[in-house]
Amino acid sequence: MKDSAEAAVVRGDTIAAIATPPGEGGIGIVRLSGPEAVAVADKVFRGRVRLAHAPSHTVHYGRVVDPRTEEVLDEALVLVMRAPRTFTREDVVEIQGHGGFFVLRSVLRAVLSAGARLAEPGEFTLRAFLNGRLDLAQAEAVLDLIRARTEHARRFALRQLAGDVSQVVRGLFEEAQALRAQVELELDFSEHDEGEIDREEFLRRLEVLRRRVGDLLRGKALARLVREGPAVVLTGRPNVGKSSLLNALLREERAIVTPVPGTTRDVVTGELELAGFRFRLLDTAGLRATEDPVESIGVARARKALREADLVLLVVDGSSPLDEEDEEIARYVASLSVPTIVVVNKSDLPRRLEDRRLAELVPSSPIVFVSAATGEGLEELEDRLRLSVLGDGGWEGVLLVNERHLRLAEEAEAALAEAEASMRSGATLDLVALPLRVASERLGAILGIDVGEDLVRQIFSRFCVGK
Repeated sequence: MKDSAEAAVVRGDTIAAIATPPGEGGIGIVRLSGPEAVAVADKVFRGRVRLAHAPSHTVHYGRVVDPRTEEVLDEALVLVMRAPRTFTREDVVEIQGHGGFFVLRSVLRAVLSAGARLAEPGEFTLRAFLNGRLDLAQAEAVLDLIRARTEHARRFALRQLAGDVSQVVRGLFEEAQALRAQVELELDFSEHDEGEIDREEFLRRLEVLRRRVGDLLRGKALARLVREGPAVVLTGRPNVGKSSLLNALLREERAIVTPVPGTTRDVVTGELELAGFRFRLLDTAGLRATEDPVESIGVARARKALREADLVLLVVDGSSPLDEEDEEIARYVASLSVPTIVVVNKSDLPRRLEDRRLAELVPSSPIVFVSAATGEGLEELEDRLRLSVLGDGGWEGVLLVNERHLRLAEEAEAALAEAEASMRSGATLDLVALPLRVASERLGAILGIDVGEDLVRQIFSRFCVGK
């Protein structure tokens, strides 16, 4: 891959950017990377030690000045880190000053006037990739880590950055390459009997490889929940306390609560951080036949949300017997085949609900008794929400969370299955070689091996400037 950023690395450009978020803060950082990073910083820094003479990985206190006028711009700590033991494998300098837009902008302007170039979005991480510090999967993990909104998203991104995903995928890629090379060698020298493939052993290795790639895809559903968060839809007839339950789970007054049936006419959403996941709670209009055109739209949206849900909370009123509406809604939810938790609300009131009838309507669904008014039972409900995603344990092993990686792994698995089927049927080796080539290319693409310029530019354009 040869693009403008790679050419900049080759010709020796030194880049600079503000590395901390905009706004006021205790500390603001201007980062430089490139062969002239230390020399450029030396032009704007006034301290006891010339940075050009500073050992690697040392910190120095001083003032940052405008190199043209010697005007003091800020007091700062300057970190000097010399190649190759840096993030980009180039010389890196960080100027850590006071966090404020105008202070940082003036320091950045001074650095640019001293010879640095303003970095493009993601260019520091791109240089780490081009210089072999990170593979593409690890580089993408940097962005995933920055954008992580839950504990699980952070953990999986950090494991990917540490190389857990790359280590597994690289092993699969190398095995696919080895099988591909064996087939192509046989095709090139097919006239010589001594090079004939042991088809039984080759087929065994091919099957093992396909299964190992398939193992990476076992967590696909969980990966989506890590990225997007489980969509949990609250449903039931009007006035069973869905909105009160939403507010109780969120610990805030998100939905309007009144004794008037049909108060909720649109989907009301909120986010609940629980067990390392970002649960997206959706309170919907009560499901009932209505002649009110606005409420009818709300009911239609409620049904759409139910069809797209990862989990349904079927809410019923424990202080009153089940009626026809309750039973009709329960049957409708059961027909969707979406995991469901039955929530019997208003447990603080005398119970008039027939438990046995409820269990018959929603067999195999757990039933939790809560009071949205007092908070009773909410902890058990939260435990059920956690179990609905993780089960009794957690996830062991490598999990592909990135959508690009999942798509490439799926294509690799399909290609390996095609190669395996051809091998089993006794087909000619050229029909085995082609899907093997596809599989190895897809696995390599996860790591950034032989990928196109457009893809790399697209990935790094999503980064912020300074990272």
